Amino acid sequence: MTEQTGQQNVTVNKRTMKIVKMGVLVAISVALVYLIHFPIFPAVAFLEYDPADIAILIGTFAFGPLAGLVLTLVTSLIQGLTVSAGSGLYGILMHVIATGVLSVVAGTVYHRNKTRKNAVIGLVLGMAAMAVVMMGANMVITPMFMGVPASAVWELMPFIVGFNVLKAGINGAITFVLYKRIARFLRR
Repeated sequence: MTEQTGQQNVTVNKRTMKIVKMGVLVAISVALVYLIHFPIFPAVAFLEYDPADIAILIGTFAFGPLAGLVLTLVTSLIQGLTVSAGSGLYGILMHVIATGVLSVVAGTVYHRNKTRKNAVIGLVLGMAAMAVVMMGANMVITPMFMGVPASAVWELMPFIVGFNVLKAGINGAITFVLYKRIARFLRR
């Protein structure tokens, strides 16, 4: 075996292990949604908290913002076709937008300089970006899918913003606490 062939095998093995680890994170994310989901605000019970973004954020911090976006897409699709099938394409689309924004912003900030401070800054900026983007997404997408006027969505906006901030804040805080403990395994 030549040195070049050996290096190619190592590269293929590393890539394969990364895909396997990302697959495990997707499975954990979907399982978390299945096991844990509950409304934060009883007045808008359809807005349910779930911890799925924790596994996605951990993968984003370990493998980068692009990997976080891939994790978001795969998780959203699997989740939307299985444990959250009732929300259909609307749920898949909204999850991709919300978690995609959160993970890309948080992952981009963290990957510039991997410090605890940048993790916090990235998570806070990701949370804020998610809340703002989801205001727009809800004003445009929700009326189309739900057949309600935009004014009805606007009336719920304090709950929608609060929900997104709380969900991203809780999941970000848990990610911050867990990440360093799990990172060693993911980087092997």
